[in-house]
Amino acid sequence: MGFKKKQMLGFGLILLFLAILLSFMMVTLNNLKSSMTEIVENRYEKVSASMEIRQLFSRSDREILFAANDANKEERAESLEIINENHSLIESKIAGLSGTLNKIKAKQLLKEFETQYASYSITEAEIIQNVKSGNSSGNLSSLMDDQREKRTKVISTMDDFKDYQEGVMKDTLSNSKQTYEDMIGFVIFAVILSILVISVTVVWMIRSTSKDLQSITKVIKNIDFKNLSVIPRVPVRTTDEIGDIAKSFNDMAESLEIYNQKEKDFTEKISEQNWIQTRVADIATMYQRIVDVEVLADRFITRLAPMMGASIGALYVKRGEGVDMRFVKLASFAGDGEDSGRRVFRLGEGLIGQCALEKKSKVIDDIPEDFQLVTTGLGEVNPKSIVIAPVVFEDEVVAMVELASLETFTKLQKTFLNQVLDTLGITINNVEGRMEIERLLKESQAQTEELQAQSEELQTQAEELRMINEQLEERNRETEEKSKELQVAKLNLEKQAEELKLSSKYKSEFMANMSHELRTPLNSILILSEMLSDPNDSKLNEEQQEFARVINSSGQDLLTLINDILDLSKVEVGKLEVVFDEMNLSELPELLHRNFDHVAKKKNIDFIIEKSKNVPDIFFTDEQRFQQILKNLLSNAFKFTEKGSVSVQIKKADEENVAQWIQTKGASNWVEIKVTDTGIGISKEKQKLIFEAFQQGDGATMRKYGGTGLGLSICREFAKLLGGWVIVDSEEGQGSTFTFFIPSMPEGFKNVGEAIAASPEVAAANHDDSAATFVDQGEPDVVIMDEEDRKKAKPFCNKTVLVVDDDHRNIFALKNALKHEGMEILTAENGYECLELLEKGNDIDVILMDIMMPGMDGYETMTRIREQSKFEDLPIIALTAKAMKGDREKCLKAGASDYVSKPLKLDQLLSVLRVWLTN
Repeated sequence: MGFKKKQMLGFGLILLFLAILLSFMMVTLNNLKSSMTEIVENRYEKVSASMEIRQLFSRSDREILFAANDANKEERAESLEIINENHSLIESKIAGLSGTLNKIKAKQLLKEFETQYASYSITEAEIIQNVKSGNSSGNLSSLMDDQREKRTKVISTMDDFKDYQEGVMKDTLSNSKQTYEDMIGFVIFAVILSILVISVTVVWMIRSTSKDLQSITKVIKNIDFKNLSVIPRVPVRTTDEIGDIAKSFNDMAESLEIYNQKEKDFTEKISEQNWIQTRVADIATMYQRIVDVEVLADRFITRLAPMMGASIGALYVKRGEGVDMRFVKLASFAGDGEDSGRRVFRLGEGLIGQCALEKKSKVIDDIPEDFQLVTTGLGEVNPKSIVIAPVVFEDEVVAMVELASLETFTKLQKTFLNQVLDTLGITINNVEGRMEIERLLKESQAQTEELQAQSEELQTQAEELRMINEQLEERNRETEEKSKELQVAKLNLEKQAEELKLSSKYKSEFMANMSHELRTPLNSILILSEMLSDPNDSKLNEEQQEFARVINSSGQDLLTLINDILDLSKVEVGKLEVVFDEMNLSELPELLHRNFDHVAKKKNIDFIIEKSKNVPDIFFTDEQRFQQILKNLLSNAFKFTEKGSVSVQIKKADEENVAQWIQTKGASNWVEIKVTDTGIGISKEKQKLIFEAFQQGDGATMRKYGGTGLGLSICREFAKLLGGWVIVDSEEGQGSTFTFFIPSMPEGFKNVGEAIAASPEVAAANHDDSAATFVDQGEPDVVIMDEEDRKKAKPFCNKTVLVVDDDHRNIFALKNALKHEGMEILTAENGYECLELLEKGNDIDVILMDIMMPGMDGYETMTRIREQSKFEDLPIIALTAKAMKGDREKCLKAGASDYVSKPLKLDQLLSVLRVWLTN
C-alpha cells in the first residue's frame, strides 16, 4: 500500500469514527429533545387542560347549588349565565383535548368523561328548568341527589385522566433521563474506542514507514564504495513512494555497476593496447639498420616467439614469381635442425599453403595427441595451439609465420600478432628493395664502364634514331588517319548491330505468327481427323477410319515439328526459360518404364534400366528440360532399333572424365546417363553432323525412319543450358551409345543468366504441347457403352455453346465435334457479333472465345462481357494459336474462366468444358 494511501486510510478512519460519534450524539440529543418537548408541550398542556375543565366544572357545580338554594331571581339569572358559559368552555376544551390525544387509554378516559359530562349536563339542565319554573322542593331534591352522584363520577373520571397524563409524563421524563445516561456512556466508550483506533492507525503508519526506511538505510550503509562491481539491492516490498525510492536506488546501483564494469573494461583495453604498442614499438626498433632478409627473419622470429609465448616457430619468405613461386623457410625458433617442419612449400600445399592462398590466418587448437613438434632436452612435447598467419603487402602474401605453443594463444596475443605482421610486410619489402638497390648499384658500376664504351656508338646511333623518329612521326600520322577510319567502321558496325537486333525481333515475330497461321488450320485437321477415326462414333468404314488416323498422326508430327523449330529458335536467341529445382532421381527408372515399356513390347525388343546405388536421390536441375532430353534420346534409340535391346545406365559420373568435355566448376555432383541401343549405328564421319539441326545419318535414314533431324540438336542445346553435355559413341551396324552428363546445381547455373526468360514472341509457343514431360505413349483404352450409359456419361446434352472465331475451318470443326456431344451451337465471327448474340437474351451455357480476331479481339470482348453483372458467372474459355508468353495470365485478367491453346485436343477441350458445365 502506498505511503499516501496509508495516510489517507489512517485519517479516514479517524474522521469516520468522529462522524459516527457525532451522528450518534445528534440522534440521542434529538430523541432527548423530543422527549422534553413532549413533556413540556404535550403532556403538560393536557394536564393543564384537564385542570381547567375541572375548575370550570366545579364552578358550574357551585353556581347551580347557589341558584337552587339561596339565590334571588337576579342572582339566579347571573348564575345560570355563568353555568352556560362554563358549559360552552368545557365542551370547547374537550374538543381541543380530543384532537391532541395519541394514546388509546387517554382517548378512552376522555370518551368516558364526555359521556358522563353529557349525562351530568342533562341533569343540570333539568335542575335549572325546575329552578326557573319554581317546582316543588321534593322533585328538585331528587334531581340534586342525582346531580351530586353524577358530579362525583365526572370528577373521578377527570382525576383518572389527569393522573394518567401525569403518569405518562413521569415515564417520559424517566426515559429521557435513561437516554441521557446512555448517551453519556456511549460517548465515553466511543471516545475511548476512537482514541484506541487512532493510536493503532498512527502506530501502524509510523511502523510501516519506518520499517521501509530502515531497510533502505541498512542497504545504503552496507555499500562498499571501494568496490562498486556488486552493490546490494533494496528489497521492493511496496508500490508507494518508498517503493519508488527503492526502485530508483536499485536502478542507480545497476547503472553504477555497469559504469564500473565499463571502466574496468576500458582500463583493461588500455592496458592491453599499451602491452601491444610497447612490443610493436620494440620490434619496430629492431627493424632499424637491417639490410638482409635472412637477418631480418632470424631476428624477427627470435624476438616474436617469446612475446607470443610460443615454444617453436618458423618464418617463410616468398621466392620467385608465377609458376616458380614458392615459400622458403629463412629462420626458425627452437627448431630441431633441418628436420623441423617443411623447408619449402607452394600455394595450396598443406594448411600453411592454403592460408597463403586464401590470405587468411588460421588457429588450430584441436591438435592430435600424436602430433609432437616441440622438443626439449628430455624429449618431445605436443603443442596445445598452432597459429598460421600470412604477411601481406599491397594485397600480396610476401611471407608466412607459423608459431606453436604449449598453451592456447590468447585473443590479446592474436591481436598483437596481426599488428606486428602489418608492419613486417612493409619492412620485408623495404629490405628486399634495399638489397635490390645494392645489387643494381653493383651492376650499375659494372655497366658504367660498358656504357662509356658504348657512348660513342650511341652518339653514332643518335643520328640514326633521329631519322627513325621522323619515320615514326610519319607512321603516327598514318595511324591517326586509320584510327578515324576505324571509328567510322565502328559506327557502321553499331548500326548493323541495331539492324540485326531489329531483324531478330522480326524473325521472332515471324516465328510466332507462323505458329499461329500453322496451328489454326492444324487445329481443324486434328479435331476432325480425331472424330473420324473414333470407331464408336464414326460412320466411315475401317479403311476410311485408317485414313483419318493417318491424317491425325501426320498432323501430330507437324505439331511436333513446329514445337521443335520454336525450341531451337528460343535456344538460338538465348532466351529459353530454365528453372532449377529439386527432383527425385529415385523415381526415374519407374518413370522410364511407364513411358517406354509399351514401345519395347510393340517392337519386341528388351528395355533394360540400371541405376547405381551411389546415385543421389535428390538432384537439382530443370526437370522439364532433363526429361525432354531423355525422351528424345530414348525415342531415337527405339526408332532405329529393330531387334536386340535398348538399355539405360544411370550412375554417378567421374568429374575428371566429365572435365574433358565441359567445365565442371560449380556443381555439387555429376550424374552420367548412358542410352545404348543395338540399332543401325552411326558412321564416324557423321557423328558430329547428327547434332546439327535438320541432319540425320544420311538421306536414306530420313526416308526409311522419318523424322526432322531436330531431336539430337535440341538435346545438345538443352544439355548446354543445364550445364551438361551429350556425346555419342557408335559404330555403324553395331548400335550407338549416347552419354548425357548433367550436374546437380542447387544454386542454379549462373552462366545461363537470370531466369533466361523466353522472349514474348516465341517463349510460350509450346506452353501446353511441348512441356517436355513424359506422357503415356500407349493407345487409349476403348470402352464400349450402351446407349443409356452414353447419355448418362455426357453432361453436354441440351447445353448451348457460343463459338467465337474468325476462322470458318475452326468453327466447322468445333461445331461438328460439339454437336456430336449433344450440344446446341451458336457462332460469331468477331466480338461485335458475340455481344449482339448475348444481348438478344440467348440462353448460353459457355463461350469458346478465340483471341486473335479482326475488329474486336477476344481480350476486349471478354472485358466487355464481364462488365455486365448478369454475365459475371458465365464460363468463358479462351482459345489461341499464337501462344505468346503471358497470354494465359492476360486472358484470365481480361475475364476468361480457363485457357486452352491451339491446336486443340478434343479430349482436353471436352474435359475443360465438363469441369465448367458441371460446376
